[in-house]
Amino acid sequence: MTDCPQRGVGATILVVDDDALITLNTVDVLTEMGHTALEAFSARQALSLLQTNPQIGALITDYAMPGMNGIELAGAARKLRPELPILLTSGYDEVPDAASLAYAQLRKPFREAELSVRIAELLAPRAE
Repeated sequence: MTDCPQRGVGATILVVDDDALITLNTVDVLTEMGHTALEAFSARQALSLLQTNPQIGALITDYAMPGMNGIELAGAARKLRPELPILLTSGYDEVPDAASLAYAQLRKPFREAELSVRIAELLAPRAE
């Protein structure tokens, strides 16, 4: 097992949402796409997983969560892993415009096809 996160199909993706049904559904969809999906139900749990699992190659987080919102989590995650691809999801219009510059976004409710496209973009190899 390597310490370098994998990109593309078969990547390990951390899904964070305080709504268990959304988290588990997203995990199921990602698994069907061929990825390994880990779940966290809070930002604190997600940060712990990021610190202990070097295989995590991307983060999908809800914006509206108690304690620490998705943008705060994304910022903390990037302090741990500056190159971590992050997808911010929200069903509300409260996401600040500045977040769209720093993180990919997907509006909830989203369809499997929409998630698939965003994940492919997120995990695409970056040009050097």
